[in-house]
Amino acid sequence: MKWYIQRLEEHKKAVPVYSVCGDDCAVCPRYLASTEAELRETAEFWFRAGWRDRVVSSEEIRCAGCSTRPTCSYRLLPCVQAHGVSACNQCGEYACGKIQAMLENSEQKKASCRAACETEEEFSLLCRAFYEKEKNLARKE
Repeated sequence: MKWYIQRLEEHKKAVPVYSVCGDDCAVCPRYLASTEAELRETAEFWFRAGWRDRVVSSEEIRCAGCSTRPTCSYRLLPCVQAHGVSACNQCGEYACGKIQAMLENSEQKKASCRAACETEEEFSLLCRAFYEKEKNLARKE
């Protein structure tokens, strides 16, 4: 994603914003994209990476964080709400089967992410965004 690569240095300095599952929204392209062109390029990347079966609309690719999303691809939002916590690592059942499945699913997507990236730096920042879940969930708030 050219817009994302152009702002790599800025993104690298971002203070982490952790999602329910341990993703770092502060460097997530879906969270950062603000123009129609950025959202379109992000949607095209998601398709190239195999994370969507088509290039989705800007509205569908845009994300303002877990609390604004009606769904979660890992089905963790309803779970944390049912357990009365704001993140998985605060739950008494952590690390449950849902977490293990999420971590395995995430790891399986890593190779396709790498293949879709234009540079190693882009991939590195996307790793911070999506592939450090376990480390991020292990942190103490």
